[in-house]
Amino acid sequence: MKVKELTLTPPSFPLKLQQISDPPGKLFLQGSNDVNELLAGPCITVVGSRKVTPYGKAVTFDLVTQLASARLTIISGLALGVDSIAHRAALHAGGTTIAVLPTSLDAIYPAAHRGLAHDICQQGGALVTEYAPGAPTYASNFIARNRIAAAFGDAVLITEAAARSGTLSTARFALEQGKEVFAVPGNITSPMSAGTNTLIKSGATPVTCAADILQALGLQLPEKGKQPPTSRNPHEQTLLALIYQGVFDGGTLLTHSGLDVQTFNQTLTMLEIQGRIQPLGANRWGLL
Repeated sequence: MKVKELTLTPPSFPLKLQQISDPPGKLFLQGSNDVNELLAGPCITVVGSRKVTPYGKAVTFDLVTQLASARLTIISGLALGVDSIAHRAALHAGGTTIAVLPTSLDAIYPAAHRGLAHDICQQGGALVTEYAPGAPTYASNFIARNRIAAAFGDAVLITEAAARSGTLSTARFALEQGKEVFAVPGNITSPMSAGTNTLIKSGATPVTCAADILQALGLQLPEKGKQPPTSRNPHEQTLLALIYQGVFDGGTLLTHSGLDVQTFNQTLTMLEIQGRIQPLGANRWGLL
């Protein structure tokens, strides 16, 4: 599969990476041709222990399935344990997921996840790394990768982690970037939940269901059997359909709608007045 190279130049290079203190000089991408489109809607980074317990597996799969069903893009690192479970749950829900790698794209790590990497790309997601094809892999790559994974998400969710888990570096990067950190509480006698329990004691938001996260992000779970919204006004119908499909970012909505700026803004205003859409902050819109 072809590798696409992005340099630190707008508009192709993700804005979310341009805004952090130490952005990568380049990105290498496989899968979706437009990583900005994948990042335009709500995104959440999901990470955790590689030595995941049955509790961690169940919690991760359940939460991510619901979050992906609510059209959040799932960001993770393709690693063993929680990361791979998060990617697979997103695919299972028919959602989109991005894997941020600590290696070049010609050296998928771990090798056992090459099939998973292929499935991510086939379902419209992407593999992303700052390392050029043929670049050597160093231990420091794994921590450095976490700043990119944190930057891609609007928040970070840690479902299970030991007290000294490398996963906690992702939480640190998220806090430095001004992102909210969510953590799943675990059994106080389980060493594999010591990290998440400590995060909660330190101020992370505890999560016991997907609705906790969606509410914090100004979103909600899709209602079963709910039909796509309609309007007799063709401009309103265009925007309602795009938002229903998961396009929440105002800039992306404008581009995909094909409307001129004045008509676009007037249509957004009318839909908000009618109580059909709501502002989510940061120029994002959601259905009511």
